[in-house]
Amino acid sequence: MNTITAAITAVGAYVPDYVLSNKVLETMVDTNDEWITTRTGIKERRILKDTDKGTSFLAIKAAQDLIAKANIDPLEIDMIIMATATADMPVAATGVYVATEIGATNAFAYDLQAACSSFLYGMSTAAAYVQSGRYKKVLLIGADKMSSIVDYKDRATCIIFGDGAGAVLFEPNNEGLGLQDEYLRSDGVGRDFLKIPAGGSLIPTTEETVKNRQHNIMQDGKTVFKYAVTNMADASELILKRNNLTNEDVNWLVPHQANKRIIDATASRMNLEDSKVLVNIEKYGNTTSATLPLVLNDFEHLFKKGDNIIFAAFGGGFTWGSIYLKWAYDKK
Repeated sequence: MNTITAAITAVGAYVPDYVLSNKVLETMVDTNDEWITTRTGIKERRILKDTDKGTSFLAIKAAQDLIAKANIDPLEIDMIIMATATADMPVAATGVYVATEIGATNAFAYDLQAACSSFLYGMSTAAAYVQSGRYKKVLLIGADKMSSIVDYKDRATCIIFGDGAGAVLFEPNNEGLGLQDEYLRSDGVGRDFLKIPAGGSLIPTTEETVKNRQHNIMQDGKTVFKYAVTNMADASELILKRNNLTNEDVNWLVPHQANKRIIDATASRMNLEDSKVLVNIEKYGNTTSATLPLVLNDFEHLFKKGDNIIFAAFGGGFTWGSIYLKWAYDKK
């Protein structure tokens, strides 16, 4: 009896039309294009300007793109995992609303939040459900409207983040393709270095917390950078060693798009040539839960069946890890 593995069989994505370039940011805060590009690799990011639309709008668009491209019936989707750090509302799960809106009324859905590692953790969860044999089609969506939590007077954070969404479909595979191994970790020491201080049960919303801008994302950039460089690189190196892979065996690195220097450090530790490192941070900035699927969507045309792909991410909490996956199809 063949062992069931969980493979990605389709991808989709969506980014808003409005482009917030470094040049535009120069008119908003004390910064400049050269400074941003040198330190982050970001040239522009997409922003959802509609005040009446939230993360669910991005997620729905990405899911619909996948459904159209893969020509699948939404009623066949068994479950939906919504990876996001910017849910529409604090209580009503965003994924549940998304499922209904895309017509996946036979699916159950829920949200998964692990900051910038949300999609990576979601890959592990989706694959486990498929490998269990209980579900055949699991839709994993990564979406964030980061502009909704960014303080555009804070030049340390407003230059980094953008809005976007991506989606992948996990299905059973009998050829040994799909998710092969994972190394996922977390450390609560990061709680103070990357956070939104107020709005939760610890510091409920008050007039004072709003006035003090405590509902915007805050980060200690130097500390987060240090942890991210070390842990993303360590996790990626470990996944190679554990699976007896050399740099020659790796076809592609799909890294979280937070900072080009972090991506470069991870690739360097893996001894990968630049052509194997997939980067689109210059176009979108850090879209948090959406970075990994946006990379998959942008570079899907390069992937060949059987390709060895290493995923790596690092996020607030701290959360981080790496996943080794074998690609399951050639794009038609």
